Amino acid sequence: MALTISSLLEPASSSGAASAPLELTLRSRTGDGKVASVADALVEKKASWEPKRTAVIICDMWDDHWCKSAARRVVELAGPMNAVVKKARAQGMFVIHAPSSVVNFYKDTPQRKRAQAAAFAKAPITLSTSERWGTAWCWPDNAREGGLPIDDSDMGCDCATKCTIREAWTRQISTIEIAAGDAITDNGQETINLLAERGIDNVILMGVHLNMCVLGRPFAIRQMVKTGKNVALIRDMTDTMYDPRMKPMVSHFEGTDLVVAHVERFWCPTITSTALTGKPAFRFKDDTRKR
Repeated sequence: MALTISSLLEPASSSGAASAPLELTLRSRTGDGKVASVADALVEKKASWEPKRTAVIICDMWDDHWCKSAARRVVELAGPMNAVVKKARAQGMFVIHAPSSVVNFYKDTPQRKRAQAAAFAKAPITLSTSERWGTAWCWPDNAREGGLPIDDSDMGCDCATKCTIREAWTRQISTIEIAAGDAITDNGQETINLLAERGIDNVILMGVHLNMCVLGRPFAIRQMVKTGKNVALIRDMTDTMYDPRMKPMVSHFEGTDLVVAHVERFWCPTITSTALTGKPAFRFKDDTRKR
């Protein structure tokens, strides 16, 4: 499938000068219950990450979705996310686009070939070989994490009339630019190879959907944490598949906050996009809660 030149034109911005350290406030949670809660105690820790040793991974920001509400939120999120990615790239961070199951759309691009050509690097753990939705999958680790604080057993469509589940996506949403020096993969081993090739120890995750793909994909939170990377989620650059008609029957955005708390409690700290952009954190227009 041919791509237009304009879809891959955004250049990588790299000067020879070393970038300033990325100063972060990493937010975690502690608690006693088996299920995370926003009432769990917050713990904040300052960290300084070297941009050249940091990767940004964009998870499943597809061009469409079977759930119309989810698709609308991706469109709303994509512009602000592209601004964050551009800032990360300009600071010297390595950008990996991971639109699961549709990377073949990019098969003739240098960004896809870069991921395929990266030298094999042995992971410190056995990478997951389970499968779900067309790629390897890292299932919940019962020894490490409690159950999710939301019920997504209905797959999370929050439209008034439930949408029909189908594979609606064909590529990453075009709003997010793919630069000359980026890579494209949805493969766990290829991700390990790319990171090892560049001496990258730090991984920043963003994208959708947090309760599913951002935790479970082979390049995402569970696997990156288990391979020993320093992992952080950008908590305002994500969304969940959650229907408020399901337990615990809170608003969609409160449901997302609960899953963020789950990640902070059991897996990795979170940051906001402000750390990269210096601007206020993103907020969906339908999230009318008082700040």
